Amino acid sequence: MSALVSYVGKRVVVTGAASGVGAALVEVLEEAGAAHITTIDVNPGAAVGQNIDADLSDPNAVDRAIAEITGPVDVLFNNAGVAATFAIDVVMAVNVLAPKRLTAGVIDKMPGGAAVVNTASTAGGGYPAHLDDIQTLLAIDDWDDALAWVREHPELTLNPYGFSKECAQVFTMQVATALGARGIRINSVCPGLIETPLLKDFAATLGQDMLDWMFTHIGNRHATPNEIANVLAFLGSDAASYISGSNVLVDHGFTGALTTNQLDYSTFPIL
Repeated sequence: MSALVSYVGKRVVVTGAASGVGAALVEVLEEAGAAHITTIDVNPGAAVGQNIDADLSDPNAVDRAIAEITGPVDVLFNNAGVAATFAIDVVMAVNVLAPKRLTAGVIDKMPGGAAVVNTASTAGGGYPAHLDDIQTLLAIDDWDDALAWVREHPELTLNPYGFSKECAQVFTMQVATALGARGIRINSVCPGLIETPLLKDFAATLGQDMLDWMFTHIGNRHATPNEIANVLAFLGSDAASYISGSNVLVDHGFTGALTTNQLDYSTFPIL
């Protein structure tokens, strides 16, 4: 019996592969038989087929990376992301504008049956309240104009990371129909807390008390990078051939408990 998730003969691109989920994803893809892996990151270190050094907060660097990608591209993993310890412009550029630009830039290198998989977050679950604004932002093609629009709407970025991941979820749903017409699928994975270097950044922005409170509602353990990487790899594989436009929660039931009013707020930290 063949493996459910196989990348034999597949050429893939992974952003943010230097550590955490991205590094774990590269290992999963190698084990699944990927024929060629291109990584895009600042100082990429993975020993794979092609490493492209690019600052994803810089549109010119993104364009250079697109030009350097050798096709075809069977799966694009928009995995790179930064926390709100960075400036708002950087958060929005890396988490929203770069995935949008990379996706548009590699479409012509993608054959029918290809896929795009975005790493979003459960932090983006509040997108319905901002849907019109997010769609307005995503309709702005010019990079600088998009960032200018964000600066003109500071009420949306009180939680910059959360808003950026709201945009990531909406982007996934918004472009699924157009990509589907070309035979390309797109989905996102929405993890909760993961045992990666970003945890210290979330502690700095959300507070350790908040992370500890969330920890008690997710089985008293964080996800491992490999657990998230496995879901990313599944969505990019032929095993997920009829899944598109979906934001897949991977948070050990936290969102389900939140939605059905099962969280214990008696120990909720005072903000």
